[in-house]
Amino acid sequence: MECYSCMSISGERRISPGPTIYEGKYWYVEHAYPVRMKGWLVLVLKRHAEALHELSSEECVELGVLQGAVAKLLHAEMGTQKEYTMCFAEAEYFNHIHFHIVAKAHDLPHELRGPRIFAMLKTDEGEPLTPEEIAEYCNLLKSKLRAPNKTSLHG
Repeated sequence: MECYSCMSISGERRISPGPTIYEGKYWYVEHAYPVRMKGWLVLVLKRHAEALHELSSEECVELGVLQGAVAKLLHAEMGTQKEYTMCFAEAEYFNHIHFHIVAKAHDLPHELRGPRIFAMLKTDEGEPLTPEEIAEYCNLLKSKLRAPNKTSLHG
């Protein structure tokens, strides 16, 4: 089966129209696309794996540091109420392990809270952000997410 994440990582068929926000040793930070909201970030493992139990200890450590740094960055940039983190990796062509980290605004409508937030990825239910909007936001976040140290990526 084709893997859209592997195709995006190789550059064969990029998913996000914006630049990669962060490249770590094991993980990339990208912006989801198409999507109807800014701040829907995706942490994508650099190598192909399909389950959490397949991750090495080193990959898990970097993942944890990145999740914390990305959540803090979203909060600082967007004033989020909280940040959702989700990992399913079961959609067709998206079995490659990846984590969604989504900025939850204070005024998010009740009908979009929790797992219903995925409606914001369904572009048939509304207009997605333009590629230019995504690219501009990725560049902003890229300028603020720093190289990792032992406890934090956010500089």
